[in-house]
Amino acid sequence: MEAKFFRFLKIVGVGFKARAESEGRLLYLKLGYSHEVELSVPPAVRVFCFKPNVICCTGIDKYRVHQFAASVRSCKPPEVYKGKGIMYIDEVIKKKQGKKSK
Repeated sequence: MEAKFFRFLKIVGVGFKARAESEGRLLYLKLGYSHEVELSVPPAVRVFCFKPNVICCTGIDKYRVHQFAASVRSCKPPEVYKGKGIMYIDEVIKKKQGKKSK
């Protein structure tokens, strides 16, 4: 399968990790929950983990690649106070200021 479309995701947070198994058909995410999140990858998409915090979704169908990347991101979307979560590589998160102390 020749991959034409890519979508890179970055995982930010202490202890947050990802791993791909069974030739890119299963994706396991450790996101700070009491269990691992297991995602099955659609047939037209492959998943690779270059590092424990970088995920590459690739495939020949742009819609399916971006749809799967969005479903991975929705498992732990980036939060605006600390910036932790799953975000696209080219995504910029504007951080909010916390509570001010007197």
